[in-house]
Amino acid sequence: MAFVEPVSAERAEEKAAQVYERIREVLGVTEIPEIFQYFAAVPAFLHDFFMNFRKFVLSAGKLDEKRKLLIAVAVAGQGGGGRWLDYLATFAESRGISRVELAEALAVGATNSMYNVLFKFRDISGTDVFSGMGVGLRAHTFQGTSLDETTVELINLSLSDINSCKPCTSAHVAKVRQMGVPDEAIYEAIQCAATMVCGVQFLRSVGMG
Repeated sequence: MAFVEPVSAERAEEKAAQVYERIREVLGVTEIPEIFQYFAAVPAFLHDFFMNFRKFVLSAGKLDEKRKLLIAVAVAGQGGGGRWLDYLATFAESRGISRVELAEALAVGATNSMYNVLFKFRDISGTDVFSGMGVGLRAHTFQGTSLDETTVELINLSLSDINSCKPCTSAHVAKVRQMGVPDEAIYEAIQCAATMVCGVQFLRSVGMG
């Protein structure tokens, strides 16, 4: 059973009702997606989250919408956010992103997380002995999808930050900068990822992950 119940449009208090109107306007829907109805249990949180979601996930800025949505999908997958993954997949497909590309973003994210475990261990193990050992983990996925190199690197960077892998995060920042990605775009990728961590964590914490 969920810790909170979804708040229908009919039961939404004033602040939540105002955000619901914004959701209808931005998403072009008449019915409020259930995923947002859970957030309305705390109207101020719904407001903050949707404003961040609109700006950092749905709106093109220094990064285009497609890259942001693929980062968001990878973050939802990493966080075990099944409901978010379902919602984002449907939304992304309506924006012309294929199910194959979504699966590739998830595969890149999972492969990156595998590397994060190893390189974070090297970093925090308290000894240099492991740094001299071969990585030994296969990762052809990074070059073996239809996703462009910049998108792959931004997914890797975002998840490395979430996974607190300092050497991986530093390496991916250096690589995307070398590729010519502006610092503002790098920061935007992290804002996108941070927004999705918030969304996934709330749903999971109320038992609706």
